[in-house]
Amino acid sequence: MNSKQSTRRDTKPMDSTELDWVPIVPGLSFKPLTYFPDNAGWQLLLRLEPGTVIPPHRHTGEVHGFNVQGSRFLINTKEVVGPGTYVYEPPGNADTWKQIGDEVCIVHIEVNGVIEYLDEKGNVTRVSDARESQKMYLDWCEQNGQPVRVKTYA
Repeated sequence: MNSKQSTRRDTKPMDSTELDWVPIVPGLSFKPLTYFPDNAGWQLLLRLEPGTVIPPHRHTGEVHGFNVQGSRFLINTKEVVGPGTYVYEPPGNADTWKQIGDEVCIVHIEVNGVIEYLDEKGNVTRVSDARESQKMYLDWCEQNGQPVRVKTYA
């Protein structure tokens, strides 16, 4: 084995089809894939039913999004993002987007830092971070008698 190959034995694939969708609000749900230590960020599958809108928000860290299924419309830039499309959002990026078409939209997202939700004047109205997402996931598992299948740091 050369020095660049890992000798770690803790790599563990996860079949996301075995995870249930955790509801956030009507039309919007998620499957957590991983949480980063120290509340630094998280990865998730985000599911948007037809017509669902993601309200204006700003990211404090980098965000990576990959459309797995369906399409979304980036309202600020008027771009359509379809299946197989990757979107990079730099720290400080503010945007809003919505699901379009008849097909459910599923996006694999990595969030670094926090998400600041904004009002029409750009004021922060709410902050969402990995800790909040973990709590939502853990509470849902407990309320629904489901095992915790994702490592958390809450």
